[in-house]
Amino acid sequence: MRRRDFLNYFTLLALTDAMTHRGVAMPRMKQQPEKQPSDTVTLFLAGDVMTGRGIDQVLPNPGDPQIFEAYCRSAGEYVQLAEQANGPLPRPVDFAYIWGDALAALDAAAPDVRIVNLETAVTSKGSPWLQKGIHYRMHPANIPCLSTAAIDCCVLANNHVLDWGHDGLGETLASLATAGLAYAGAGADRAAARAPAVLDLPGPGRVLVFAGGLGSSGIPQDWAATDGRAGVNLLPDLSSQTVGEIARAIHARKQAGDLVVVSLHWGDNWGYAIPAAHTGFARALIETAEVDLVHGHSSHHPLGLEVYRGKPVIYGCGDLINDYEGISGHEQYRTELALLYLVTLQRSTGELVSLEMVPLQRSRFRLNHASREDGEWLRSILDRESRSFGTRIVESEHGRLALDWR
Repeated sequence: MRRRDFLNYFTLLALTDAMTHRGVAMPRMKQQPEKQPSDTVTLFLAGDVMTGRGIDQVLPNPGDPQIFEAYCRSAGEYVQLAEQANGPLPRPVDFAYIWGDALAALDAAAPDVRIVNLETAVTSKGSPWLQKGIHYRMHPANIPCLSTAAIDCCVLANNHVLDWGHDGLGETLASLATAGLAYAGAGADRAAARAPAVLDLPGPGRVLVFAGGLGSSGIPQDWAATDGRAGVNLLPDLSSQTVGEIARAIHARKQAGDLVVVSLHWGDNWGYAIPAAHTGFARALIETAEVDLVHGHSSHHPLGLEVYRGKPVIYGCGDLINDYEGISGHEQYRTELALLYLVTLQRSTGELVSLEMVPLQRSRFRLNHASREDGEWLRSILDRESRSFGTRIVESEHGRLALDWR
């Protein structure tokens, strides 16, 4: 898969027709001057981007709102919860709305590559996987909400991409491919699920994104891709054998000048403790598999950061976009706060040059700049959790946070 720049012409016509019929403006398609090659590469990374359920209902092309949860039978109830918590939502919102202030922050940073964990099926097909209690989906006609943020790669090795069964996964893969969005971590069979997304860079070199998920994040064993069945790249464990398999896959694909990201959906949703197995696995990937960046997610809040042998490890990015407003519980984690991660690597060595984070706050399904006080709360928590790795979190320019590892 190549980058989103080849957005399918016929799909664009179809989307134009659908949105014109609904009286909705087309999303802005960001126009950027062609970047010249430099000695560094900047990546935007995010944790869970969940654009289904309540968010899908306020976008221009909402799907069937019926859901199959113990306490809710309509996705519209999550819209009502958000409105009860923070006030009325405009409906429909345009495709850029949910990104809010994040769009200007991303434009200012001008990252070379943008990678998110897409925590929803993109489908109007399929049946809910009833062994799970929660099912996320976004209508395929709402996929411009990803394109408007110029997302390059969607990681799919997570515990929601198959919420609507194999038919739903098939339409998800087709929808992303048609929209020109690369993906990693799921596919039509085992080989496809293990294959990396290949993202071109200005000048020589590429970014290879390998993605896998762990059962500890809630991925059912039945979702594992096999030689004859579609599914996700479900890692069996965090053993040295698994590291070796990933290393062989990387070495088979990596060319001179490439940078390698391994994106992992692992661990619990709540709590700051990072299992020793996670730190050992991340370090082994850097040592043995020549990985340049470990991109972790599943935790609903940010976790501590490490730099190992000059390479960054983000153990948990926290959620970026979701419809959880108005849901009580876990208030101690400040679940309304989020971070954009901007990681700059040396092109020739993959070593970390800088890692900055932009603090944001979710309200009315929109990302807004966090207050100075909220940014300081995030800084202090991440600083506390990163100290055991020998790293510190400091305040940077323009309200950003920065990793200090030297």
